[in-house]
Amino acid sequence: MRKEWEYLLDGVQKPARYTGGELGSVVKDKTQVKVRYAFCFPDSYEIGMSHLGMKILYGLVNERADAWCERVFAPWVDMEEKMRANGVPLYALESGDPISEFDLIGFTLQYELSYSNVLNMLDLGNVPLRSCDRTALTPLVIGGGPCACNPEPLADFFDIFLPGEGEEVTNELIDLLIAHKEKGSTKLEFLRDAAKIEGVYVPAFYDVSYHADGTLKAVTPKETATAKVKKRVIADLDSVYFPKQFVVPFVDVVHDRAVAEVFRGCIRGCRFCQAGFIYRPIREKSSDTVNRQAKALCESTGYDEISLCSLSTSDYSEVETLLPQLLSWAPDEKINVSLPSLRVDNFSESLMEELKKVRKSGLTFAPEAGTQRLRDAINKNVTEEEVLGTAAQAFRGGWTSVKLYFMMGLPTETLEDVAGIAELAQKVVNEFYHNPDKPKGKGVTVSVSVASFVPKPFTPFQWEPQDTMEQLAEKQKHLMESVHSGKIRVSWHQPHTSFLEGVFARGDRKLCDVLEEAWKRGCKFDGWDEFFRFDDWMQAFEACGVDPAFYANRCRDFSELLPWEHLDYGIRRAFLEEENRRAHESVTSPNCRQKCSACGAARLNGGHCDAIQ
Repeated sequence: MRKEWEYLLDGVQKPARYTGGELGSVVKDKTQVKVRYAFCFPDSYEIGMSHLGMKILYGLVNERADAWCERVFAPWVDMEEKMRANGVPLYALESGDPISEFDLIGFTLQYELSYSNVLNMLDLGNVPLRSCDRTALTPLVIGGGPCACNPEPLADFFDIFLPGEGEEVTNELIDLLIAHKEKGSTKLEFLRDAAKIEGVYVPAFYDVSYHADGTLKAVTPKETATAKVKKRVIADLDSVYFPKQFVVPFVDVVHDRAVAEVFRGCIRGCRFCQAGFIYRPIREKSSDTVNRQAKALCESTGYDEISLCSLSTSDYSEVETLLPQLLSWAPDEKINVSLPSLRVDNFSESLMEELKKVRKSGLTFAPEAGTQRLRDAINKNVTEEEVLGTAAQAFRGGWTSVKLYFMMGLPTETLEDVAGIAELAQKVVNEFYHNPDKPKGKGVTVSVSVASFVPKPFTPFQWEPQDTMEQLAEKQKHLMESVHSGKIRVSWHQPHTSFLEGVFARGDRKLCDVLEEAWKRGCKFDGWDEFFRFDDWMQAFEACGVDPAFYANRCRDFSELLPWEHLDYGIRRAFLEEENRRAHESVTSPNCRQKCSACGAARLNGGHCDAIQ
């Protein structure tokens, strides 16, 4: 932060969010670099500093002598008010320079309800919102992350999207930009060459047309664009860049610990889970690599906890090899090992014994649905017996707290399925009291967290209607009426925020105008209940002549062209259609290690997938 702006910190919450200077932060001489990269996280410092992708790309770019990556977060409302009142633009933490002075302004798009913050940050940084209004070569606004699989609701604001994994393509883009800066190229000349790089999507190079009923008619490429943009895939996780140190924040953040990635993708094929499909094919790191990277991070940061990161950590094929490796040094260093994302059906006795050595906090599992019929429909491949057996095993091991994740509003769901959530939670409570060795004087707590299901692109449910807010409210009421034990605590997502998430998850370019209109009405931090302005959003839709239910609550036919189908994430459309049909028949499909489903993702990696033995 620049010294002349320090007065802004007087009276704001957590001023350390805005100062920079943390352990591990990188400061360079800006006159000695050729490209400056502002990595922007469109949410608070506490959330952004927990994000592994930012940590990876921050370290990756700063390894280069000719580039400098700095961090930018959405200022909290009290700080933003002071910045606007005093004419202080949004700045990067390392240098204090406004983001308008950077060559690349990169946003990670983790969540649809952060989109209004993207616009707010650009405006606060004095950067024109629309790509067409930024005529100079730089700054270029780029976007990546999971929401880049359907970037169309943001298409008018971004110059480039990076569908897929960013480690290689980021360096290729920087190399290209340096070359074009040295040649004195125009923005258009740079974008033409950028579009030739695999994993680069330039939305301005595609014309979009619609049918009279509002559905998509065609997406037509122009300039140097290809008909399909392939997502970028890292082939070898053992050799790809991973940071030896993280920036250590001054304030508590959501996940304040070292993180070691163990694999990408997921073998399970849960039909609701976007991450499980868009991160395919499965690629694993060796246990030796994970152990080495974990130890290096703990030594460089001083963290006393290492978390193993993946979509399903217990599905990592070397998990029972890795844990003893970590335990050979972690306890001596007073370091805890955390294994999030555990599966009910592979929570073995040996794994539990290893877990007991490293932690004794609550355990979290995700049955997702309350009845077997619905679990089969979503391809969860978990039985009630496995849920209860795992709970009993955990209780015998000394645990007294279990958290269960469910969803509400899943395709084919009935009120009987909703009541099944309460019934399953009660059976878990009963397992605790059936344990003859339960701790004396201690009760059990079963926390039930219920998310509202939102259909997402590149999943078998991408054609399904989302439950209306009224339907979700009825189901939430029914769930609470079905809970009869004080040992069960229930929480859920608000239906109105899930509705907006659903609109933008499957939206098209018509939503760009809606997003800008909502931002002008004051919408920002939409993922935070205290700031969410539902009425303003509805007024924005009305002002733009857009019906949000068209995107959220409408069933799509298989024949309909979807807004994201010019992006190639490897997953065959025919595979997703067949999985949708099987869902409506409540028929399961085997996981990837049991039998390859021929989803198609392996072709993006030369035909290789680590799930295929």
